[in-house]
This record gives sequence, C-alpha cells and structure tokens, in this order.
Amino acid sequence: MPQSTRRRFLADATVGMAASTLLATPSLGAAGANEKIVVGLIGHGNQGGNHLKVLQKQPNVEVATVCDPDRGRRENALNVDADVKLVDDLRRILDDKAIDAVIIATPDHWHAPAALLALDAGKYVYVEKPCAHNIREAGLLRDAARRSKLVVQHGTQARSSQAFHQVVQKLRDGIIGDVLSAKAWNIQRRDAL
Repeated sequence: MPQSTRRRFLADATVGMAASTLLATPSLGAAGANEKIVVGLIGHGNQGGNHLKVLQKQPNVEVATVCDPDRGRRENALNVDADVKLVDDLRRILDDKAIDAVIIATPDHWHAPAALLALDAGKYVYVEKPCAHNIREAGLLRDAARRSKLVVQHGTQARSSQAFHQVVQKLRDGIIGDVLSAKAWNIQRRDAL
C-alpha cells in the first residue's frame, strides 16, 4: 500500500491516532508498507477499550495482546476481538518480539513508566495524556525516545481541534477581558469496585 494512502487512511480514524503514528512511521522495522503492524494494548479501561474497537477494524493493524491487571476489564476485550491474547502483566507484551508497538492507556501514574519500559524493549509507543506524572518523568521519556530513535506519540487530540483553536483565539482577543484565574472540574462517573 503506498505511504500516502496509509496516511490518508489513518487521518480518518478518530480514536486511531495511535495507529496514525505507527502506520505512518517509515522506519518501523518489523513491518513493511504492505504488512500489518502488530500492537500490544496496555490498559483496557474506557480509552483503551476505544482504541481496541477502532484498531480492530483497521486492515493494517493487528492488536495481538491486551494487558490489564483487572481480570474483568481484560476479559471485556474478548467482546471486541475474540482472538486477542490476554495478559495481566505488561512485561509479557514487552517481551513479545512479534509486537511492534504499544498503546498505553493505563491510569496516569503508569504512563511514563510503561512508556520507558516499552522504549527499552524496542517498541514504538503511543501514550495517552498526560504522558508523564511530572516534569522529571517527561524529561526521561524525551531522552529515552531520542536514545532509542523510536517514535513516541502523546495523545492530546482535543488540543488540535478547530473549536479549541477558535476559543483560544477569542480569549487572546480579549472577548472576556483579562483572564486572571481559571478552574476546571473533571467529573467522570465511575462504577464502584
């Protein structure tokens, strides 16, 4: 498949931002332009579940393994892809030489540690936001990506939307005056454990 076709294909995937990094990477050593990219998904909660649903439909992507320490979440992956291998330890994904890349959709405090381990294992990485728990972790991740010469994609798609750009421009144009303070609430209903 020509490179431009692959990029166009990936641009159309909404949650497939992870796939866009992986498939548009010409240096991906284990897969050529006409082969599948083999992915390991680390974390099968809400976002990880969305990634699995989108990637499972892509012709050039095979999600080989799903990892989640929570048995229920892990087994829910079988509802999307009955052939996916399930593991409870991310090291099983990192040790698997057939896996080209990982998607990290774990709780936030695991993003940087999992990404660092994946780079050390020679895997390309897509990591959900935030990419790190603090500035130090972000620096370690940057340095590891440079050392490994592997691609690391950080998932902050909403920041790129036209609506966000328009809102920021209106704020910069002074539509509400000088902004002195901002507060944000993140309300996500979670099921009881």
